[in-house]
Amino acid sequence: DAKLRVQMRTEIRELHQRLQSTSVYVTHDQIEAMTMADQIVVMRDGGIEQAGEPLELYDFPRNIFVAGFIGSPAMNLIEGTIQIVDGKPFVATSGKAMLPLPDETGAPEGTKVYYGMRPEHWNLAGASEGLAAKVIVVEPTGADTLVVCELNEIEIQASFTERHNFKKGETVNLMPNLEVTHLFEFANERRL
Repeated sequence: DAKLRVQMRTEIRELHQRLQSTSVYVTHDQIEAMTMADQIVVMRDGGIEQAGEPLELYDFPRNIFVAGFIGSPAMNLIEGTIQIVDGKPFVATSGKAMLPLPDETGAPEGTKVYYGMRPEHWNLAGASEGLAAKVIVVEPTGADTLVVCELNEIEIQASFTERHNFKKGETVNLMPNLEVTHLFEFANERRL
């Protein structure tokens, strides 16, 4: 029962705060972990991938495992290679998309990377701006709308809190928020 589960989370969190004692809560549900924890330890195959406060893990994932695990929907992770065009850095994908980067990328041209962008960090752009993406699926949830798009043969997810009348098959122009772009080295899957 989803409603009972949310109520239980609140009651456990309230009990924890009132007793002022250390508790260890094990869950595979990252929403439970994010909402209930003061500290989260993300583990894989018995090893610690990253430990920290919930929003620290969300905002600064150490590797692509943490980036893909924390957050619902998960972070978009797009493979590509860093290229410099007219003095500006981009990630060039196999589908020929050119994903913009902040001026300071921390990696030289030619580096193979994963380009990470959370769904809520895509913004709608004007008709002649941004990256053209074809709408595949629209999932309105009430509070926000998740849009699954195809960007040069790459499936991405974008989430919007504003109301938009997206239609399957239409083209929307998306612009990533460069302040929250994530780059992970392809070879070791670690954050650059």
